[in-house]
Amino acid sequence: MSTLLKSLLATFNKTKKVKLPQPKAIKEVTVSPQSSKSEAVKQAESTAKEVLAFAREQADKIRETARVEMQALQDTLRSQEDKLKRVEEDLNKKSRQIDTKLTEIESTKTEIAELRTKQVEKLEKIGRLTKEKAKDILLEAVDKKLARDVAERIRVAEDEIKETVDERARDLLVDAMYHGSTEYVAEFTISTVKIADDDVKGRIIGKEGRNIRTFEKVTGVDIDMDETPGEIRLSCYDGVRREVARVALERLIKDGRIQPTRIEEYVTKARHDIEKIMFEEGKKLCHMVGAYNLPTELIVMLGRFKFRSSYGQNMLAHTLEETHIGMNLAAETHANIEIVRLGCLFHDIGKIITEEEGSHVDLGVKLLERNNMPKAVIDCVAQHHEDIEFTSKESILVYISDAISGSRPGARYENVAEYIKRLKDIEGIAMSKSGVTEAFAISAGREVRVMVDPGKATDDEAVRLASDIRDEIKAKLTYPGTVTVTVIRETRAQQVAK
Repeated sequence: MSTLLKSLLATFNKTKKVKLPQPKAIKEVTVSPQSSKSEAVKQAESTAKEVLAFAREQADKIRETARVEMQALQDTLRSQEDKLKRVEEDLNKKSRQIDTKLTEIESTKTEIAELRTKQVEKLEKIGRLTKEKAKDILLEAVDKKLARDVAERIRVAEDEIKETVDERARDLLVDAMYHGSTEYVAEFTISTVKIADDDVKGRIIGKEGRNIRTFEKVTGVDIDMDETPGEIRLSCYDGVRREVARVALERLIKDGRIQPTRIEEYVTKARHDIEKIMFEEGKKLCHMVGAYNLPTELIVMLGRFKFRSSYGQNMLAHTLEETHIGMNLAAETHANIEIVRLGCLFHDIGKIITEEEGSHVDLGVKLLERNNMPKAVIDCVAQHHEDIEFTSKESILVYISDAISGSRPGARYENVAEYIKRLKDIEGIAMSKSGVTEAFAISAGREVRVMVDPGKATDDEAVRLASDIRDEIKAKLTYPGTVTVTVIRETRAQQVAK
């Protein structure tokens, strides 16, 4: 029976979710074989009554605890509700005050507007003029007075300018060009070597042409002996290589022993001597314009100007002339003479760099940056063809000096027929490609714009087309500087609304 009671208590605790302590009065019920059935029932009923009484007592305690907690929670909620009511009342009160103030402000604005209108009406009545009419009369009087004063000052200033500026500008440019002018000798891409006897040509050619092939290979210069009797012509666009070949050939002819081994020996020695000459010429050029303590690399590059020409104008003479002009202009305009001096001196130094791709402006800027030249000087070089906007007075003076030296009569020379032919050849190479509709050589042949049919060429094919045109121009044409190939592919959609 005791096992049955324990099971009932466990079921009761699980159902009510309240674990009741075991009543101390419950004792284990034992039934002996000799006890009667009625006594066992009585003991079980007595135990059950004790359990029920204990359960009622615990239930009453739980209900009382829950009632107390519920009462405390209700009190807290009432307190919070009272606080919210008080806050709401305060907000309503402030809202009513704000509405009152806004009404008062609007009323004040209306009163001010009415007073202003009445005042304007009184003034118009007194002056017999409307507000707009009075304003127009006042502005008209002021305009007349100002216009008269401004016109008078402009007239006086124009008279002074006409009397002095044109004459002063002419004097300034003439004086700068006079002090900067140098002797001019037209240069081309051919050097000549005089010979006393045409038999020398046979020795230069050598057995089975070994000598001439070796000479052309080690110097990179073409030899022409068929044009004129008594002279040998050396042809090459690189003036330094052409000068090395000329010096080496003259020494070989004088020596008389012309053979491949001695050719290589004389060319090496001539190249070494020309390097010394270029350094001395660069140093001489710097000293002639008053530039000292320059990096050795830049002095050597400047010396190469002696054997370089641009449109027939020797670059050493052009640089010297331009630098003198720029320095005189800088002195007259109170600009920084040192910046103009170095800007003019290095403006074309990029033309000497033949191992890298790019325009002579970009190559020159990179060279100067590598040698830590001042930023103002680098800007003069970068802007002397107006590729980018001028940033200083000195940059403008370098540009003007270059234009004066390069464009004066007789300074430069280029065969017009060859120039036109080069432009046509550039356009012809572009037009020969599949998908090209139009091609235009612009910027004196420094750029070619290529229009392609968008239906016949994709974007990737346009990139490849630009590369193909560039490679063919490099292989087939001779040109100064660089040629930029720009391929343009565009599509348009058009509809007409009727």
